[in-house]
Amino acid sequence: MSKFLKIFAPAAGGAAGVLTMAYVLADKFVVDIPSLAPVLVSQANAASTDAAETEPAATPTPEGGFGLGREALPEEVAAWDVDVRPGGIGLPEGRGDVATGEEVFAEACAVCHGDFAEGVGNWPVLAGGFDTLADKDPVKTVGSYWPYLSTVWDYVNRSMPFGNAQSLSPDEVYAITAYILYSNYLVEDDFELSHENFAAFEMPNADGFIIDDRPETEYPIWRTEPCMEGCKDSVQITMRASVIDVTPEEDSADEEAAAEPAAEDVAEEIEVASADLEPTEAATSEADEGAGPDPELVAAGEKVFNKCKACHMVGEGAKSRVGPVLNGVMGATIGGHDDFKYSGVFEEAAEAGRVWDEAAMAEFLAAPKSYMKGTKMSFAGLKKREDIDAIIAYLSSFGD
Repeated sequence: MSKFLKIFAPAAGGAAGVLTMAYVLADKFVVDIPSLAPVLVSQANAASTDAAETEPAATPTPEGGFGLGREALPEEVAAWDVDVRPGGIGLPEGRGDVATGEEVFAEACAVCHGDFAEGVGNWPVLAGGFDTLADKDPVKTVGSYWPYLSTVWDYVNRSMPFGNAQSLSPDEVYAITAYILYSNYLVEDDFELSHENFAAFEMPNADGFIIDDRPETEYPIWRTEPCMEGCKDSVQITMRASVIDVTPEEDSADEEAAAEPAAEDVAEEIEVASADLEPTEAATSEADEGAGPDPELVAAGEKVFNKCKACHMVGEGAKSRVGPVLNGVMGATIGGHDDFKYSGVFEEAAEAGRVWDEAAMAEFLAAPKSYMKGTKMSFAGLKKREDIDAIIAYLSSFGD
């Protein structure tokens, strides 16, 4: 016998002995589990006798069952049955108007979605995007893409606000939904949404989807015996995936910078007095010198303009969207773009020959609804004079 076998043999014998002892002991203490079932059930039933008068009776079970559980009560089912389906099926009673919705949205939603649903940072844009679905990068918003209003109500009700879901009352959800519709220019500012008129509202893209018939037309083709060898003559890459940055990052410096103005706008309620609308010293010195806009002010205005991009475009290739293109707007006639359908108040201003000078633009940006009574523009206005000056400088940098 080799040295290895001489060493290994005792160890193997010892291991065999341990395993044999373990088997004997395990066999000795094996219990017939099914034989204990009646005892356990009996003990469970005895323990629950005192509560039988207050708890619903256990559900009758087939012979051999354990008698556990009971049928759910109607109120328990109702607590889980909260989904809302197309046509308003499942909606609770309630109502909310655009004005109320604007207030609730500013308090609960604007920090992520912007003051008028334009989106902050990488958080979703909820308004605009019309006529972009055929573009390479479509803007899929509630107004441009979502086919059912019930999806809006249901999602807000169950999942929003972020980090404080299901804290809104039904009336607040109705109001927020009404404000989102208004932000997409789908209703007027006096609109009230309720469980009574909900089913009558049809979204613009309701017919933009098709029935998924793949289970009937394609699945049978795919679900065949798989090929495991020599399936293709050659394999080549025909497309490459693109990285689309849509996931919010809470610790992103850019996101914090973008979110900060929105949060301040929500927290502050500052009335811009007419005296505050006088041109700042920087703006006045620029006018006196006859120079172009200050580059630093233009750069600041570009950041502030992020609040406007959901509806307006500037620069080369800009076109009218939910709002008119703003190239050459400074010094132009108010409501003067021929390729955009303005509301009545802008048409009246155009007929009167009013122009977008710095004073007019400053007053409008501070309080759009007060300066142009009847405008459909949902933007609440800029609270800070420096932001107003920056936007004016930025717009001044774009000619026709």
